[in-house]
Amino acid sequence: MNINTAQELAHRYVAVWNEPDADTRRTAVEALWTDDGVHLLEPPEEIVKRATEIGVSATLQARGHAELVQRVNTAYGEFVAPGQYEFVPHGEVAVLDDMVKLRWAMVPAGGGEPLAIGIDLLLVAPDGRIRTDYQFIEA
Repeated sequence: MNINTAQELAHRYVAVWNEPDADTRRTAVEALWTDDGVHLLEPPEEIVKRATEIGVSATLQARGHAELVQRVNTAYGEFVAPGQYEFVPHGEVAVLDDMVKLRWAMVPAGGGEPLAIGIDLLLVAPDGRIRTDYQFIEA
């Protein structure tokens, strides 16, 4: 994958989390991820602690289009729909073979200092869609 293709993928990736129309979000998810695509989110510390206390692992995962749509819809409903926040690209996109690294920030709607910064490592399938999305929240 070349850098221009990776930048376009990163742009579409960030845009899907802000998309107000549910049907457009669903279509965008299907265009971004493979049918069996996976989104793995690094669990927050409090979830890891609680899982450890009860003797289970803490894995936050969405697999397949239906779960991915639900994941995107939930984030949209919680952060973007109320009009408080938006997701924006944050920094440069990097590409190494079939891996794309992108950063994003959750900022107050209309701009301002980031409330959260994330990094995603996207393992891209030969058709250009995301096979596996590893997401880490940095702040």
